[in-house]
Amino acid sequence: MPHFFISSGDVKNKEIVISDKENYNHIAKSLRTKVGEKLLFIDENQIQYETVVKDISNKVITVYVENSYHSNRRLDFRLFLAQSPLRSDAQSEIIEKSTELGADGVYPVYTDNCALSQTVIQKKIPKWQRIMLEASKQCERAYIPTCYELTNLENIVKLKDSGYRVIAFCERFAKLSLHEYCSANPIKNEEKVVIIIGPEGGFSEREFKLFKENDVAMLTLGELILKADTAVTVALGNVIYEFENYRKN
Repeated sequence: MPHFFISSGDVKNKEIVISDKENYNHIAKSLRTKVGEKLLFIDENQIQYETVVKDISNKVITVYVENSYHSNRRLDFRLFLAQSPLRSDAQSEIIEKSTELGADGVYPVYTDNCALSQTVIQKKIPKWQRIMLEASKQCERAYIPTCYELTNLENIVKLKDSGYRVIAFCERFAKLSLHEYCSANPIKNEEKVVIIIGPEGGFSEREFKLFKENDVAMLTLGELILKADTAVTVALGNVIYEFENYRKN
């Protein structure tokens, strides 16, 4: 069922009035929705609305709310990706999959071996945020994640001072697997966890030194050497699995 983000102010007396141009065009023109069809909406308070279309005029769509409830389509901890952007399609897929996997946000990080220039990355951030919006609609997320402004590894490491858990995946230098690490240091509800994934060329010696000096956990995903875009999906998926597995036990 199509899923759209709205403001709680649009909801009045069991009806939702859709007047913003983007949602209106998507519903009325792209999907060619008809009166009587069902749509899903969610507001900034993560309240999900199951609705049926009541009326479609030239500029406004009115739907009737059949049911509403707090959405559970979110992780029980806060997961962030700090990643050195790749070229074109590979990076777009990383942004999309990170959104589907429930990440709260993605930090584009300019590393020593980054494939893109800082200027190119900065120009692409609005596009990546747009991909997050569309992916959030597709997988019925409770909220839209954030693509942050370009930053560096020093700033990501400093997030530890604000209570974030920072983990770097470094296949060639890691001594612990993610499973071994999480068994000894389980992720807790509502904890903020930042996963660092480097560029295709890997981290530099300077960056490894930065991790060591700041006690950043350096972990491995296994014996295989994964491409950076593959490593993102595997890392996020495995972190989520370790959290769920600990909670069940």
